[in-house]
Amino acid sequence: MNDVRPPTISVALGTHNGAAYLGQQLTSILNQTMLPAEIVLSDDASIDDTIALAERVVGGAVPLIVIRNRVALGVTGNFEQAALACSGELIALCDQDDIWVPERLALMAAEFASRPDLTLMHSDARLVDSASASLGHTLFEALEVTNDEKNLVHSGRGIEALLRRNLATGATMMFRRSPLEAAIPFPRAWVHDEWLAIIAALTGEIDMLETELIDYRQHGANQIGVTRLSFAGKVRRVMEPRRARNERLATNFGILESRVQAMVDIDPALLELVQQKAQHEYFRRALPEARILRVVPVLRQVVTGKYRRFSRARGDILRDLVQPVD
Repeated sequence: MNDVRPPTISVALGTHNGAAYLGQQLTSILNQTMLPAEIVLSDDASIDDTIALAERVVGGAVPLIVIRNRVALGVTGNFEQAALACSGELIALCDQDDIWVPERLALMAAEFASRPDLTLMHSDARLVDSASASLGHTLFEALEVTNDEKNLVHSGRGIEALLRRNLATGATMMFRRSPLEAAIPFPRAWVHDEWLAIIAALTGEIDMLETELIDYRQHGANQIGVTRLSFAGKVRRVMEPRRARNERLATNFGILESRVQAMVDIDPALLELVQQKAQHEYFRRALPEARILRVVPVLRQVVTGKYRRFSRARGDILRDLVQPVD
């Protein structure tokens, strides 16, 4: 009987003035039941003692590779740099202010070891405050991830879920090198985790673990965070100006369409799916300013099923009908 060698894991850690919580994050990495082969820390022009703290906490427990950016690259560029510097077969993304449960790396690595077609996996998380106290709900609950979305991802149709909206949070991700190679260079218009997830879903199989594998800290200074909206918050969101959001979505999916068109081995059906998503976002961007003039084109798009396939259906229909432009 042949023993299966566990895959090597790199941790890609992005930091920026992270000294307040970094020690707890690093300690949780060193307490993993399966230690990583290395931690690659890409620091985005910190002016506190982030790097000195990291070197002190890690010591010689695992190799620590530090990349110092004199000029900040931003979140997307910094995580791209960290991931590209990793040497492991699997790469686990890591924020500077969270806490991992001890089994996080082992549980995810086991999934990849048993599923050769799996390219990326993400998980649920417990949402906590600045003092690590539970906020009373999980990441998936805050995002209101539906059973339909979970079933799409679990059944190998993750791309269909992600073309509606992003479900994958970088702080919970692990992925093989193959989607990283397909994803570079990361477009600066995209957030790194959304881009990696959608490229991974186009080039292989993604999945999610419905288990809380990290404490995802929400402290008011997060570069990227998540909020569970109340009913009043949802109403305010519907009434927010639409121009910037629709421009961003149209631009981002135009970028994705161009990237997928350049992929040599892409399944034509997937290319067509991405093109349809891009066309849907172009349509939404082009809706007239006057609300009354949006009604007929929106209803026509509803009949085609595009809102159901490429957005959050009723929520985005309502947005497109009532949101002010500016």
